[in-house]
Amino acid sequence: MKRIKVKDILKAKNKKKLICLTSYSKSVSQILDKYCDIILVGDSVSMVLYGMPNTRQINLQTMILHAKTVKKYAKRSLVVFDMPFKSYSNKNLAYKNALKVIKETKCDAVKLEGGTEVAKIIKHLTQKGISVMGHIGLLPQNSKIFKLQGKSLKQKKKIFNDAIALSNAGAFALVIECVVESLAKKITHNISIPTIGIGASRHCDGQILVTEDMIGLTDFSPRFVKKYSNIRKIIEKSVKRYCEDIKNQKFPSPQNVYI
Repeated sequence: MKRIKVKDILKAKNKKKLICLTSYSKSVSQILDKYCDIILVGDSVSMVLYGMPNTRQINLQTMILHAKTVKKYAKRSLVVFDMPFKSYSNKNLAYKNALKVIKETKCDAVKLEGGTEVAKIIKHLTQKGISVMGHIGLLPQNSKIFKLQGKSLKQKKKIFNDAIALSNAGAFALVIECVVESLAKKITHNISIPTIGIGASRHCDGQILVTEDMIGLTDFSPRFVKKYSNIRKIIEKSVKRYCEDIKNQKFPSPQNVYI
């Protein structure tokens, strides 16, 4: 099985649509690895698994624990580590933490949120041999409210300039989150690296969603999330049947005990 590398993601520009999802566990990683080009160990784990109010609360070491597992069971996909809040405040701290991440998890790349303000940090990391994915538009680590970006001319200009800056800084791909479609399309056509949309545009070079949102395990349902299943209902139904079987002494049955 050929493992996907950063160079393969770069070559995909204008040739194929990149498929990306998030994972924090063994079971999900094994499934996604069959289909995804990129698996992101997202800081969304803070809300999805730990019930935190936002992505700012998760720490580096907890993220590393999840990433070790994801990388171990993802034999094909490129695995990207989402650098948590305040772990890349300056270029020296960013390099120290990114190096720790790569050494301990064996992940293929890291992801940083921000525009022109992190361009120098991304350049520093890439010059040191660390592959970086950028993230512009809505920035969950810095946004207090969930709000569409790029509606005003001022916002459009800033986000476009952010994209150019990160591309020039050496990022190998760019997540564009929750921006108007026309802006995402313009960015995609004006930079040489692949764009990965989340609430952005079908014109992006790829798409990403939080897996638990997509399978209906969370109650987060903005317009850009398409629910492909409702795992929450399936789990609840299974638990209910389990409870009924115990009450009615149907479980364990003869097939479930040792004689």
